[in-house]
Amino acid sequence: MRKEEINIRDPFVVVEDGKYYLYGTRAMNFGRNTGGFDVYVSSDLENWSEPIECFNSEKYQMNRLVNWAPEVHRYKGKYYMFATFTHENGYKGTHSLVSDSLLGPFEPLSKGSLTPVEWEALDGTLFVDDEGVPYLVFCHEHMQIKDGTMCYVRLSDDLSSAVSEVTTMFKASECPWAQAIRNGNFVTDGPYMYTTKTGVLLMIWSSFIDGKYAEMVVRFNEGRLDGKFEHCEPLLDSDGGHGMIFSDEKNIYFTYHTPNKSLSERPEFCVVKDLGDRIEM
Repeated sequence: MRKEEINIRDPFVVVEDGKYYLYGTRAMNFGRNTGGFDVYVSSDLENWSEPIECFNSEKYQMNRLVNWAPEVHRYKGKYYMFATFTHENGYKGTHSLVSDSLLGPFEPLSKGSLTPVEWEALDGTLFVDDEGVPYLVFCHEHMQIKDGTMCYVRLSDDLSSAVSEVTTMFKASECPWAQAIRNGNFVTDGPYMYTTKTGVLLMIWSSFIDGKYAEMVVRFNEGRLDGKFEHCEPLLDSDGGHGMIFSDEKNIYFTYHTPNKSLSERPEFCVVKDLGDRIEM
């Protein structure tokens, strides 16, 4: 199938052995009660396989409501998925899952969420620092606290549990470009960590500008989550977001979904330049 035929939100790509593996949120009803996740496989980013189910949330009684934002990382010889589900108590949180294959099937790893069970938390992404310490970077959602925040928590070495208190880095309203949506809330969505060719640590994340979904950028000037950081100019402000960055032998790509409208979302792939201290489309 063609790229334009794939209706997903929150695209995430893994490159291995010359192939691209695309994961995302099944877009029907904004990813609610969708029963799990699929992976699509391509050799050129244009022509893709039919969807291959890689996680069945019904099988594990995890299809209570949201099935959101699966992303997959290779770590210590296996593949780990981080995705957001609804708890039995009605709140959302990010869980870890594991598989021996990029095609799955993935199985639950964490016992419940890695994020606080009384929080509306979502969009966890894995970050492993220079010393090999794993962290989950995630969002405390605006639906619960009005001004969404970006947070992190240290993970156990096997990625099965959180082993520290949560640290809040910033509120969405503290970004000079982020604007409130119609209900007055400020959104934090979809963090992804990227280290440039000169070792500068960046984070892309999503919010809204002039009512449109947008991709923001944070630069950590000390290369650490707990160091000083600054909000850089947005990467994208044209109704696209929840992106990530991946590379092959030739290019560095930024992928995101656009438009931010249910049943119209498609993955987009844009070449970006790594300028050492920043990235540019």
